Amino acid sequence: MKDNRLGVGFIGSGFNARFHMLGWKGVRDADVLGVWSPDAGRAADAARYANELDVGAAKAYASIGDMVADPAIDAIWITGPNQARVENVEEIVDALQRGRGTLKGIACEKPLARNVPEAKEVLRLVKSVGLMHGYLEDQVFAPQVEAGRALIWARGAATTGRPYLARAAEEHSGPHTPWFWQGALQGGGVLNDMMCHSVLVVRHLLTKPGSPLSTVKPKRITAHIASLKWSRPEYAAKLAKAQKGVDYSKHPSEDFASSTIEFETDDGYTIIGETSTSWSYVGAGLRLSAELLGPEYSMAWNSLDAGLKLFFSREVKGRAGEDLVEKQNAETGQMPVVANEAVAYGYEAEDRHFVRCFLGKETPLLTLDDGLEVVQMLMTAYQSAEEGRTLDFPPPGLDAFRPAVARGTWTPPRQGA
Repeated sequence: MKDNRLGVGFIGSGFNARFHMLGWKGVRDADVLGVWSPDAGRAADAARYANELDVGAAKAYASIGDMVADPAIDAIWITGPNQARVENVEEIVDALQRGRGTLKGIACEKPLARNVPEAKEVLRLVKSVGLMHGYLEDQVFAPQVEAGRALIWARGAATTGRPYLARAAEEHSGPHTPWFWQGALQGGGVLNDMMCHSVLVVRHLLTKPGSPLSTVKPKRITAHIASLKWSRPEYAAKLAKAQKGVDYSKHPSEDFASSTIEFETDDGYTIIGETSTSWSYVGAGLRLSAELLGPEYSMAWNSLDAGLKLFFSREVKGRAGEDLVEKQNAETGQMPVVANEAVAYGYEAEDRHFVRCFLGKETPLLTLDDGLEVVQMLMTAYQSAEEGRTLDFPPPGLDAFRPAVARGTWTPPRQGA
């Protein structure tokens, strides 16, 4: 750490890492200085991207150990694939234990791991070297979520009573790269990939600002999963063509999931969180939404209500892309535009927060302990869906549980005609 600035290295060079780098334009007191990826070419491309954004003199490293050993690197952002999470953290910790470098902190993307034992191992490893740690959950930091939550609690809850129902959803047409679609690699399907956002958002909204999440405890979980679109023969064929190594005719993952979570508050109330996630959503592109309701008030957020809309007639020709909104599904007609997605989705604010935490200026809002509890909630949701019943949280034997989707043994009921 030079002149009270944080030098940050990224593990991962893909879509998620680049969103963080884009958000870094609004981060002070820190520079993106390094990237490691198992694909050296992609690492170099991501480092060039950071340089083009002017967010730091980034360079690619040959190994995680080399990046940790560089005195310029003070903190690591882990943004790689789920299946590499434990291995990546092991390499960081090994380098530190052998005295190859020093770090101020580690921030890890969602979900913390593919299952409870892996999440516990990540947490154990990080704590074994005494590092400050943060759990990267961008939607909690989305400006609309934060502003709405603050106003609801300051005005509505303060005068008429605490909120009692929160809803959160994330929906799009499917992930960018093959490993997301493969249950054994990713740890599941859309529930593991995206409900990690939603379960934390509803709990965050229901928690009084300034109070810990532990004041709103999950007590019972009911969940459902389905493959609504991508296991249909025609779409399984399209998916296999678009995503190498993915065969939903033989090894499907769920493309829809929902849950109802009963929370108990520290002042004795039972309150509810509802979540919904989908890879089978048909619309302009990624849609995030949240609601919070109480006795005499409510709030609502939809990321596609962005204010800016463009219209292109069928005479406007061009290549497919994502320049209007993430997971964009069309290039003609009236389209909403999310003008600064890294800000709107919360990347900028979360990165700024954890930089300040690792500089000793703030206390982490979310730690890897919170990430572990999210994984426990997700695994309980999978178990509920498989057993077709509501489960107390946490259910017995959760550490030994692996979703059928992750084991490659899940057979979805036939959906539709």
